[in-house]
Parts: sequence; structure tokens; C-alpha cells
Amino acid sequence: MLLPTLTALVLTQAPPLTSTSEQSGWTRTGRYAEAETLCRAFPKAFPGRARCDTLGLSPEGRPLVALVVSQDGTLTADAARKKQRPVVFFQGGIHAGEIDGKDAGYWLLRDALQGKALPDVLKGVTAVFVPVFNLDGHERFNPNHRPNQVGPEEMGFRTTAQNLNLNRDYVKVDAPEMALLLKYLNAWDPLVYVDLHVTDGAKFEPDVSVAIEPQKSGPPALQALGTKLVAELFTGLTAQGHQPLGFYPSFIQDDDPTSGFAYGVPPPRFSHGFWAIHHRFGVLVETHSWKTHAQRVKATRDVMDGLLRLVARDGAALQAAVKAEDQKAISGQVREVVLGWENTAKRETLAFKGYAYERTPSDISGQPWIRYDDTKPQTWTVPYAPELKPALTVTLPTGGYVVPAGHAAWVEPKLAVQGITFQRIPRAVPAAKVESFRTKDFQFRAQSNEGHQGLSAKGDWKPDTQDVPAGSLFVPVAQKNVQLVAHLFEPSGPDSLLAWGFFNAHFEQKEYIEDYVVEPFARELLAKDAGVKAAFQERLKDPTFAKDPHARLRFFAERHPAWDERFGLYPVYRVAGLPQAAGGTK
Repeated sequence: MLLPTLTALVLTQAPPLTSTSEQSGWTRTGRYAEAETLCRAFPKAFPGRARCDTLGLSPEGRPLVALVVSQDGTLTADAARKKQRPVVFFQGGIHAGEIDGKDAGYWLLRDALQGKALPDVLKGVTAVFVPVFNLDGHERFNPNHRPNQVGPEEMGFRTTAQNLNLNRDYVKVDAPEMALLLKYLNAWDPLVYVDLHVTDGAKFEPDVSVAIEPQKSGPPALQALGTKLVAELFTGLTAQGHQPLGFYPSFIQDDDPTSGFAYGVPPPRFSHGFWAIHHRFGVLVETHSWKTHAQRVKATRDVMDGLLRLVARDGAALQAAVKAEDQKAISGQVREVVLGWENTAKRETLAFKGYAYERTPSDISGQPWIRYDDTKPQTWTVPYAPELKPALTVTLPTGGYVVPAGHAAWVEPKLAVQGITFQRIPRAVPAAKVESFRTKDFQFRAQSNEGHQGLSAKGDWKPDTQDVPAGSLFVPVAQKNVQLVAHLFEPSGPDSLLAWGFFNAHFEQKEYIEDYVVEPFARELLAKDAGVKAAFQERLKDPTFAKDPHARLRFFAERHPAWDERFGLYPVYRVAGLPQAAGGTK
């Protein structure tokens, strides 16, 4: 009699594995303490099949946790690598008001470990689940944070305690939370990285969109596999009663359904764009905000279920293709990188399941005002742009990039957290042969973005010689993360360190020459240099220039020997190989 009594006592005292969301009939969601408690309860309930990792602390001191689940005990990154086990990494709450992923993930993984879901699937794939990424934002709890979202009754906020949007931070890594996550993500190196969201926007019938790349971008071999993955996932979702979309359902023109939709590939500041440039599969899941929380959690669960099944079945083929792309990158075969994509001119007619609506002038805003009647389903016939083409392609340097010592201290930790290979140059290299990027055609962006004043600069790399100080960094392009290296250091890239404004000081004039010094120099130069005189006369044909005394004097100041020749010089160089002083390095 003793053993049954003790068993019953243990069961009644075991931590509950049902969330507030499930207990409330999917009308509420729990606080972050519950997410942490559930993570730590799983290993106790399922010893040897679940593990709860703590990645570190948020700025407000909360532990960022991740639940790892596998039926055969493959619960560490090292074990997964040794077994060549495919890993699917799910992430909820990057925008903490969009919290379906947290509740769906715990529900699915508990049922799987209890034998109620995913039969035998977790014997062939390891699931890594971060229930809430933006944990400080999650605790900024309020019923009014998502007025265009149906439930839960209260939810967290979009940004972190530092008011940073984590889904804009994957390349620049400003947020401490992002540094913690990237270290963990790179350690696991998942085959598939899934970011779980809820849309904003219009009212329509489809309940979930799933965007997967590579599919229309990236290496052709991975595109084919991504396309197959989407098709089979959608077959399963449709059979379950969902209406999945393969593109993010944002109108080309705000609030105008007639403008239609376009397929897009985001820059790597966004999660699934970021993981796709690692030649792995990045997945953006967006449930529809006007569905109930219960409907959205079920849709999220079904997407997670479908992806785990497909990866368990096809993991070997997916991993072989990824490994082949890794080898190309490591061996230096990648010579070009696409930094931006755009739609082609191709348009299709799309029958889209929406609702009846009217668009009328507003006496409040002075612009058209759209009103939906979600009691009246209506099929919209709208244009759709399904195809992409490269909008910006760069040819890589033969060797790599050099970051001079003056910037090494802050660039180095960014490279390290991204898993990028680099080395310090131990000795100064005078007059090293490099390519440099100089420009006078640059512009600071008028409005800051994520706390950065961005910079756009036009120009070309040209052969040059520059002194490379000891302690500078050499970042080779022959490495697995070559595409990310290009996105960081090619100045034209939308998410380059230059574009985000990290090098703005180099595009600010720091030294000046007084006008009374420039005036006699200008007269002397005009008298002795016919080329300068002709160039000045040509500039005077521009009425704006001719009427601007400062511009006219600046024309000559830029030709004065005292002019700062490093003004407008981007402080990163391209090189054919590791710069070495005479006699080499030791």
C-alpha cells in the first residue's frame, strides 16, 4: 500500500504543466514567472527528456530561459552535433504583446512528452524553445497594448526595458538580450529557426502566414528544399482547417486592399532574414491578430507540430544541403553576396478571402478611412507580386576586411557574439595595399531608428595604401558566416555597421580653416591651376552653388594642404589577404 500512496503524493505535489492560458480557456496569459516555472518543471516531470537552460539575465534581472526537449535524451548542443541530430529552435515573445508562441509551445511540448502528440517525432529531432525572448517587455503588462488584437486579456509590450525592438537588432546587437540569445543560437546552430509573432493590420479570413527562407532567395539547392517544406507544411495546415498564407499580409499601400500584396525578403536585422543568410532555414510565423487568442494559439501549435514532423522526416537531406553550402563558404567559393532584394515586374491576380469593406473620406484625418464588416466574407481580387530579383549584389574581396585598431575594441565583441571568425594583427603594417571607400556623397538620416542616426553613403572601393596599426582585426571572407560578414562591412548594405551609424564620426568635419585664410589661397590656386579654375567655373553654373558663399569657399578649402584627407574615409578596408609587415608575422 505504501508505494501507490507515495506515487499519488508525488503526483499531487508535482509542478503543474498547464499554463494560465490553458487553464483560462485561452482567454488570459501568464506572467513571466510562470514561463520560468514551467521551464524548470519539465525536467522534473520528464527526466532525461527535457532540460531547462538559463541563458543569462535581462537588464532588469530576469533569467532568460530555454526548454530543450528530446525523447532520446539529446539535450545539449554538443550531443546534437555528435549525433548529427537536426535541431528546430522555436522562439516566442520577441514582441511580448504577441505572445501566442509561449502558450502554444508549452502546450505542444508537454503533450509530446506525455505521448499525446508527435509520436516518435522527438526521437529524430531536438526541439529548443525560448518561451519569451523579450522578458522585460513581457512584464510591462497591460490590457491596452494591442488594441488591434483579440486577446489575451492582458499582455506585454513590443520593446525591451531599454525600449529596443529586438526584431531589428540581429545584426547590430545593441540589446543585452540579443547577445545572450545569439550565443545560445550559434551554439545550437539549428537547422530551422522559427520566430513566433502575431500580425498587425487589416481584417481578413486567413488565420496564419508562414514565411520561410531560403525559398525565393539564397542558394538554389536550399530554395528548392524551402519550397518543398512550405508546400508540405501548408498541405497539413489546410487539412487541419487553417487558411495559411505564404507571404506577410501587408498591403502594398496602407489601408488599401486594392493595392494587393507582394512577397518580400527582409534584411537581416529581422529574425528569419538573419538566419536565412546563414544558409539555414529562417521561419516567420504570424497568426492573425483579429482571430481569438484560442484560435491563434492553436494555429501556432499546428505550425510547430508540422515543422517538427517534416524536419524529423527530412532532416538528413536538409542537413546535407546545409553542410554543402557551409563547405562552399569555408573554402572561399562564395564570391558574391546579395545584400538586397526587390520584386520583379511580374504580377498575378490573387483571389484573397477578405471581408466586405468601404473606404470613405475622413473628416478627422482628411485621408480615406477603411471600415470592415467581418460578418460578410468577401473574396477580393487583388494583384500579387510573387517574384524577386537581386536589388544589390556585391563582389567580395579576395581575402577579407580589416577593421583598424581604433575600432577593434567595440567591433570585436560583435564579431564574437555572431560566431564570426577573425584574428588580431599583431604588428603594425605600414602602407598596406588595401581597397578603401571614400565618399563625399553621404547623408545622415533625419530621424533616428532604434537609437541610431543612420547614414547612407554612395561610392566605390578603390585601390589604396593605408597604415594598418597593430591590434587591427582581420575578418576573412572564407568562412561559414561569409554572408553576414558582407552585410556587416559592405557600406551599401541596409544593415551594415556604417548604415546603422556606428561610423558617423568619420563623416563629420572636425577641423576647419577660417575664411580669411581660404580667400588668399583660393586666388593663388586659381592663378596657377587652370584645372581648378575650369572646375570652379563649371560649379558656378549651378545657381545654388553660386549663391552659397560657404560652398564656394569650401570648394577651395577641400584643396588646401591642411584639409583632413581622412574626412569621408570609411574606416574599414578590403584586402587580398592577411596584412603582414615585412618579414611576416610570428
